[in-house]
Amino acid sequence: MKLYQTLENQIKKESNYVSDNGEVKKWVVLNKAQNFDEELIGLLLDDSDLKEKFFIKVKDVLIFNQNLFIQFLEQKNYLNDSYTQFKNKIGLSIDGKYMKQRNEVALVWPFKDCVLEGGQSREEDKREEIFFNETLAQDEITELLDPKVFTNAKLFDKDGEKSFDQFNRNENGTITDNLIIKGNNLLALHSLKKEFAGKVKLIYIDPPYYFNNTVDTDSFKYNSNFKLSTWLTFMKNRLEVSKSLLKDEGFIFIQIKTDGYAHLKILADSIFGSNNLVNSISVKMSESSGVKMAHVDKRLANVFEHILVYSKSRNSKINPIKIEKSDEEENSKLEKYLNYYSKIIIDKSKPVEEWEIMSIDKYFEINNLEKPYDNYKEFKISNANKIVYRTNNSSFEKLNIKKKLAKITSARGIEYIWWEGKQMLFLEDYISEYLCDLWLDISTINLNKEGGVDLPNGKKPEKLIERIINLCTTKNDIVLDYHLGSGTTAAVAHKMERQYIGLEQIDYGDNDCTIRINNVIRGEQGGISKSVNWQGGGSFIYLELKKYNQIFIEKIEEAENFESLLQIWEEMKTKSFLNYNIDIKKQEQYLEDFKALNLKEQKQHLCELLNKNQLYVNLSSLNDGNFECTPEENKVTKDFYQIKK
Repeated sequence: MKLYQTLENQIKKESNYVSDNGEVKKWVVLNKAQNFDEELIGLLLDDSDLKEKFFIKVKDVLIFNQNLFIQFLEQKNYLNDSYTQFKNKIGLSIDGKYMKQRNEVALVWPFKDCVLEGGQSREEDKREEIFFNETLAQDEITELLDPKVFTNAKLFDKDGEKSFDQFNRNENGTITDNLIIKGNNLLALHSLKKEFAGKVKLIYIDPPYYFNNTVDTDSFKYNSNFKLSTWLTFMKNRLEVSKSLLKDEGFIFIQIKTDGYAHLKILADSIFGSNNLVNSISVKMSESSGVKMAHVDKRLANVFEHILVYSKSRNSKINPIKIEKSDEEENSKLEKYLNYYSKIIIDKSKPVEEWEIMSIDKYFEINNLEKPYDNYKEFKISNANKIVYRTNNSSFEKLNIKKKLAKITSARGIEYIWWEGKQMLFLEDYISEYLCDLWLDISTINLNKEGGVDLPNGKKPEKLIERIINLCTTKNDIVLDYHLGSGTTAAVAHKMERQYIGLEQIDYGDNDCTIRINNVIRGEQGGISKSVNWQGGGSFIYLELKKYNQIFIEKIEEAENFESLLQIWEEMKTKSFLNYNIDIKKQEQYLEDFKALNLKEQKQHLCELLNKNQLYVNLSSLNDGNFECTPEENKVTKDFYQIKK
């Protein structure tokens, strides 16, 4: 023990090795040792005890015993806190090495989002997440991503809640019902693979945001304070399985704030391929007023978010969209130029050569229409696809076109309409423009009640999701959102007659996504309802992943004191699946050490005792009596996975 203290005191002489709270940065020291850092070696040589322990003499030359020093730091768990020391006492190790010291590890944190505290109205309302990331050895996650058993299946339609009967399927055997699935979204995504791999046309996600990589703890709150490595792994695990669900011509849209944008793009490039980046869209998501102006003396207000768009293959095509021009200067010019557009095409559905074109004055005269007070302005705008003006185009003057009306295709494949020796311009091309990668026109004001649910800080406008769905899907295409939140994606997809799958972990109570979609079925008239003439109808099936160890995790999260945790531990010993490395006798033997930990550490410890393969019931355990699957669970699970026996 004396050598431990000697080493710690010596290391602390160098400020770069010490954190703000006075603790030695163990991993900095390890890195320095691995690189034979002169500064570190010099510190060790300055103390006679350390010099004798970690150096050997060969022909009067001192050689740093790097392996011994690193082993001393790792194997002896030097510089560990009381929590780690307690873990070591109860035998939470594999082959004599503790999990964080094993080389053959997979950075998989599948349960990281299990009990996120989402939907708070104020930042200070957010509770610290208690479930810390574990570094799981590869041999510990053999069943982690296996398909799961489904439970609590229900059908919701215009008549309300009904018991589940069976899934509807198309001629290819694919489920055609809309699905809302509650449970860990990583495990739910893997459960979808057998049924929906290669069938989803659009994935839209608005994931928890990474904000701050200076946070020391490896815990997070929803929408803030991820540790960077944790957040990237969290995203990577889900994006990889997402890709397998997309059709070859499918797209994924990932919305992110500036703080996480650069890291996310590099990660997504590696998964989907940088060549498959379609766009990086900048979308205005708030106004430059109000609370955002509180720190204008320190930085410019951030009103934009980014949407990274990837296609699964280079063959994917988007649907071009025209929108009204939003530039004020362009709109002011409209007043000036409207006078030039004075002709109208009577029936544009006919071939160009058969068009009948007349002045708007003449059109009003023969149809006995009263000339409007605004000199046809509103009429022209509402009929902009038929209102025309002729102009010279030097590119076609030498073509000597004989016909009065003709369609001409340029060398670049652009189509022009030729009329009596001049090019014809359409008013719609002036008052609207093709959608680009800068979206300024979607209002985010007064979203708190949209859809009949009140989540003011995390809700996206229905018009935003409508635009995304229009860009790359058609009727009955499958849309997936595995961070469903308040249910905007599902609500919009329902109104637009797209099939949807929504995954969500959190129960938002009165603001839950299921309540919102039921409002839609009943004909709710907010958001895009009027623009798509939504009248209600349709249905969806609600499912849950069947919990097992996850039940204990939620109980641990709710516990308020040591006594409650002790009761949970007693129940865990008889009913849960524990990590196979745990020595239960030592857990009992060192109960006082456990009691000495703070409440957060006690909760973390009990979570780490649980076998993560058994958070939810695996499909392979459907008929295992230990998991007590009901006939109803057996029915819906077999129907989903098309198991005949």
